[in-house]
Amino acid sequence: MKILAKVMFGLIAAGALCVIAINWIAPTTLSFYSVYKAPKVTREVPRPLPDNSLSQATGSELSYFGYEFEVPWTDLDDSLTKLYPEKSADKTRADIHFRSGLRMIVTAGTPGTWVHGIPETMKISSQQAEQLFGADAMRSDYDFLKALYEFNPETMHHWAPSSQEQTRQQTWLILKSLALLKSAESGIFILTSPSLRGFQEGAPSVRQDGIALHLFSDNGSIEFIIFQKDYKNPAGITQAELNRIVQTVHPSAHLESQPANAPGKTKAESRSDGRGKPRT
Repeated sequence: MKILAKVMFGLIAAGALCVIAINWIAPTTLSFYSVYKAPKVTREVPRPLPDNSLSQATGSELSYFGYEFEVPWTDLDDSLTKLYPEKSADKTRADIHFRSGLRMIVTAGTPGTWVHGIPETMKISSQQAEQLFGADAMRSDYDFLKALYEFNPETMHHWAPSSQEQTRQQTWLILKSLALLKSAESGIFILTSPSLRGFQEGAPSVRQDGIALHLFSDNGSIEFIIFQKDYKNPAGITQAELNRIVQTVHPSAHLESQPANAPGKTKAESRSDGRGKPRT
């Protein structure tokens, strides 16, 4: 009987160790490994802009999808500018080209693009998403993106007492690994303007493609992604030029009565051909 008791005790102990390994050691080990393998960009968190100056260069006034803004360039190439989706009357994206080689993609989003899209993509309910990400993060697209950018794998609680917290951290890490552009490796910056707030992915001091400006209003969002691979100016774009866009963009007066995906127009002409009006 003593031998049987020892065997039973050994089996119970082994079972307990398996439970601990599955429910605690394995997730903790995965947590450490995930941080070790996480892309460099996931360690970037929002910080203030190092330069708040505005470009005073002659520019163009543009209007797309219910937002008006200025760009500090006047060499738009209308022959290459296109609106998308091509086969839909409801346009949400403009692919704008400049003769200098610059290219800018402007995309409009309706409210809830993130907070509604994430649950749909993950095939979970809104209530489950709120439990996973937190109520604060699910209040608006801006709040969700803010929580995503502020997540830092270096601060992950590897010894989290609950599997729910482990799942939350792992999900944030996966999303941040997938959502950020490579340009964000050079920095994520906080953007504010009189009517919008958001974030910038990428520092222009490091010449690179795909610097992104994500801006949010109560009625939706507008995103600018600027490509300079073929830009003929060897100095590249500057922060002051990006600031010119950010500080001048604002919802049109008729935004509430016009869908966010209405075709783009310029202030100079009431047609959606992307042509701007020079501004001194």
